[in-house]
Amino acid sequence: MEMFSFQDLGRITYEEALHIQTNAFESLLLAKSKGYAGENKLFFCEHNPVFTIGKSGLASNLLVAENQLKEKGISFYHTNRGGDITYHGPGQITGYPVLDLEQFRIGLKQYIDLLEEGIIRFLSLYDLKGERLKGATGVWLEPDTSRARKICAIGVKSSRFVTMHGFALNIQTDLSYFSLINPCGFTDKGVTSLAKEINCEIDFEETKVQLHTVLAELFK
Repeated sequence: MEMFSFQDLGRITYEEALHIQTNAFESLLLAKSKGYAGENKLFFCEHNPVFTIGKSGLASNLLVAENQLKEKGISFYHTNRGGDITYHGPGQITGYPVLDLEQFRIGLKQYIDLLEEGIIRFLSLYDLKGERLKGATGVWLEPDTSRARKICAIGVKSSRFVTMHGFALNIQTDLSYFSLINPCGFTDKGVTSLAKEINCEIDFEETKVQLHTVLAELFK
């Protein structure tokens, strides 16, 4: 039996998804404050094109003026998660685990490690070697080389060991949007997607099932 309920929200605006996960986050915190176990949830979605920047992010990592984003059909949000600026859009699995880590008997660092491990295991299904980059969150390919490229960004918020926000895994994402930012604050590393790496057709719905399965196995 899974330790969390799962919901695929499909294509949804960032604002709508933020409202849904915030409600789940506050409900879990409320349950915890009253001394009982609330419901852990995992949301998957695709967003319409949007840039989000974390509370410690640098405005200079957005490489175009904010008023130009609307012309390009891109939304922009300052968020309360960790991390710098990143892109969400179609063809990307954006995952929002809203979990009480104490129910899983883990701390925040182990939680991030488990998210990364889930992405690494998922990538191995496609014969790709996902790895960590020292001093950074997320999952990379060839992280210690000049060809280092990020395939999954991670940025979370935690309060009383309850989490929100999460990860963004590029499946068949239009990577051209990343040229408008310094992704996650990096200026010397690239970004990639599953489709770019394996260079063949991908069943997007199947990748969501695979990733959900992997995460359910890790978070027990």
